[in-house]
Amino acid sequence: MPPHGQNVITAVPVAPPPPKDFILWSLFNFVLCNPFCLGFCALSYSIKSRDRIIAQDFVGASSYARSAKVLNIVALCLGVLVTILSIVLVILYLPLYIVQP
Repeated sequence: MPPHGQNVITAVPVAPPPPKDFILWSLFNFVLCNPFCLGFCALSYSIKSRDRIIAQDFVGASSYARSAKVLNIVALCLGVLVTILSIVLVILYLPLYIVQP
């Protein structure tokens, strides 16, 4: 019991939150934006990250999550770039293939 007038503070350690695994973003890139199979690689790293989170290895999980994030960014940028480029090319070259009567 502490002396009168003194407070005792007990510190309870709080576990850090687990790192994100980016599984939904990877699944989106795998299904819709998969240039050079980057979406598949990101999905595999996300699954590895989730496995490491379940095994309580947060250092390994954050490493795999970082790789998945980079691959997702590259896949999404390339997918958007290819989509925009395809639309522009169709708009530019479609009038050349329409036969005028």
